[in-house]
Amino acid sequence: MLSQRVLKSASSLMCRGFSMGQIRRQGKAPDMAEGNTFLLVSNVRNRLREIVGASTNWKDHQQALAERASLSQYLAQSQDELPAKTMKDSAVEAHLPLGTQPALREKYLNYHNSVRFGRILEDLDSLAVLICYSHTWNKELKRSPLSIVTALVDKIDMRKNIIYPDCDIKFTGHVTWVGKTSIEAKMHMSQYHNGAYTDVLDATFVMVARDPENKRAAFINPLIPEGPEEEAIFQQGEINKKRRVELSTASLLKVAPTAEERTLIHNLFLNTLDTRTVSFRGRILPPNSMWMEDAKMKGLEICHPQERNIFNRIFGGFLMRKAYELGWANACAFGGCRPTLVAVDDILFRKPVEIGSLLLLSSQVCYTEGMHIQVRVHTEVLDPLTRQHSTTNVFHFTFRVEKDIPAVVPQSYGESMLYLDGKRHFHETLRNQS
Repeated sequence: MLSQRVLKSASSLMCRGFSMGQIRRQGKAPDMAEGNTFLLVSNVRNRLREIVGASTNWKDHQQALAERASLSQYLAQSQDELPAKTMKDSAVEAHLPLGTQPALREKYLNYHNSVRFGRILEDLDSLAVLICYSHTWNKELKRSPLSIVTALVDKIDMRKNIIYPDCDIKFTGHVTWVGKTSIEAKMHMSQYHNGAYTDVLDATFVMVARDPENKRAAFINPLIPEGPEEEAIFQQGEINKKRRVELSTASLLKVAPTAEERTLIHNLFLNTLDTRTVSFRGRILPPNSMWMEDAKMKGLEICHPQERNIFNRIFGGFLMRKAYELGWANACAFGGCRPTLVAVDDILFRKPVEIGSLLLLSSQVCYTEGMHIQVRVHTEVLDPLTRQHSTTNVFHFTFRVEKDIPAVVPQSYGESMLYLDGKRHFHETLRNQS
């Protein structure tokens, strides 16, 4: 990332001035000491409310939305009307002082004495929105006319398995690519431990800009790279966009599996046939295997106003947290031990979730290889009046366990497609990390 080397150098220089006795204080970063001015993660959502003029009172949300509708007059009619911005214009640094401020730990602590990763997903989602508003901010306006929402979590790559609950965390990020109405933002998370910051994860989010009422797309400021390093970052954004288009075009929901994939599925089918009968219906589970039907887990959430975002719909980070926790539990039950997250890949936000919705979550172990478990979580809202189901999100998580695990085996054609889709996501994750 643009500022990552600078931040690492600064952290290294600061740490050299501390004695070994001070370094043993573990997770209290010198740049988070009292008296220093910095943005707290806990204040990010408050800043977003100020930017859009959102009400903090649920009872006033209708009036707040009506007031935002009047901001449509400030929308640009074309991207050419908007001033170009640089990557520095959107650079944001936010601190989560788990070491310096122990009172914060309760919210993030899990029973394994580590950090709840679902909470980190919530923070990343809020920070990505703030980064994009920083890119599009017009100083002449008191409130932004744009509604910026999460469209896709392209990928989150873990650099470290352990996140300490008593060590300070730093998030940095900036816009790396823009289209006419969409924005790519990259974020880096590091943690201060034993006298130095170490990398924890890198995340890439894709956001979209819409009008004040969130009904149609809206133009955003163009991005001008400065220097060869930023040009390379911007070009990588173009590559990412092209890759997403290619993956969508080749989706198994649109086209048939490849010849190699069809052969794989047929071999899996042959391996489960009962040789004692001359029948396609007689199926036997191979040794050290589990039917996909038995590798599921489900959940239900009633969407209360407490979990609303600045546009009075359910906060995307909340959806990610709930999906991750269900997926983690699914992988834990399947593997028989505590899994560690390897990557988050290709989270799609298809439809907003309204307050009061019944949110159904369904987790499926769809592919296994070695010690890795690929989990897909599908979420949908149920309208209790019409009994209609509408898909809102699809999540993909890659976990690893430290023991041998059973192979997951599909039975139906639909399960076979899920198996192939999981295999594709898993190998895409391996390519990104190699």
